[in-house]
Amino acid sequence: MKTLAAAPLVLSPNVVADPPVVLAPMAGITNTAFRRLCREAMSMQLEPGQRGGLFVSEMITSRALVERNPKTMQLIRFAPDESPRSLQLYGVDPGVVGAAVRMIVEEDLADHVDMNFGCPVPKVTRKGGGAALPWRHQLFESIVQAAVREARDVVPVTVKMRVGIDAEHITYREAGLRAQDAGAAYVALHGRTAEEYYGGQADWSRIADLVDALDIPVLGNGDVWEGDDALRMVRETGCAGVVVGRGCLGRPWLFADLAAAFAGDAERVRPSLGEVATMMHRHAELLGEWLGEQRGVTEFRKHVAWYLKGFSAGGTLRRALAQSSSLAELDGLLAQLEHSEPFPEVVLGQPRGRTTAGHGVSLPEGWLETRESCEVPAGAETEHSGG
Repeated sequence: MKTLAAAPLVLSPNVVADPPVVLAPMAGITNTAFRRLCREAMSMQLEPGQRGGLFVSEMITSRALVERNPKTMQLIRFAPDESPRSLQLYGVDPGVVGAAVRMIVEEDLADHVDMNFGCPVPKVTRKGGGAALPWRHQLFESIVQAAVREARDVVPVTVKMRVGIDAEHITYREAGLRAQDAGAAYVALHGRTAEEYYGGQADWSRIADLVDALDIPVLGNGDVWEGDDALRMVRETGCAGVVVGRGCLGRPWLFADLAAAFAGDAERVRPSLGEVATMMHRHAELLGEWLGEQRGVTEFRKHVAWYLKGFSAGGTLRRALAQSSSLAELDGLLAQLEHSEPFPEVVLGQPRGRTTAGHGVSLPEGWLETRESCEVPAGAETEHSGG
């Protein structure tokens, strides 16, 4: 008899993650095409009636949403088969964040809102946003309160954050408690500081500490590369589920592996190169449906190296795939791959995507001098959505 590794994560009657797995928002990656691809992969391992995980959009800037920026309005488009619809919102102004959530509810733009307080990218932190913002704990709490208030018990609001700014400025415990008091449905914690960026190993002990501190569910994030990593994280930290980011780059099938692991299956999903080629075609096809074929295939190019990592495809073929400009050209090149080649076990457990550590965190002048200020950081939302 199969034994589930963790119970379904129920945020509302309409928003359930079963298994309790969440696709992390990633700028330029988690658009509607990639979300659908990951959902399709997971669906192949689900039992009848099982609903699947949550697949969250790219970061959406609250001001850009309220002002109906054209790029932002395209990024919030969900496909008809995307359910539930999860949207990640970024903001530093409680009033603007509240207006954005009110718009989401009134116009039925999403079923779930995730708040971004974990982005370590310098262009975000230097304006006081992302992982920098929880240091100003009263401002942080005001933003979460505004989002929950305007969600009106219709749309669950969740919070994603990091351990802190650096080793001397740890924020996760207080921020988690304040998010809970403000009405967040769950808190997801990446076990790194902003200064650590994506370097080294995530500190899962911080996740375990937050689990002990909160009454609401805590999700763990950081270094989940395979289904077995997710099981180990749940076992070691007691977290209610996992958030997966870089581990699925070029590996949408990871969500099938995660579903199998959480269902108690001993067998793991390890696609052959032929199966990977089929996913590559599907990814480009979905991007084409969203952006038009030429733009879609161009957008797909950056994924080629991730998909082929560890396989023996030669450099010439890899370069040609990364320069293709039509589905027909892409398919002709994919046909040249050795489809019978098995999955390269050597890449299991290896980091993907960015692995560098930070070199100090860029912050607004005087940011660390006080935690009590509720002043809204100037210019933090001038960037368009998507990160």
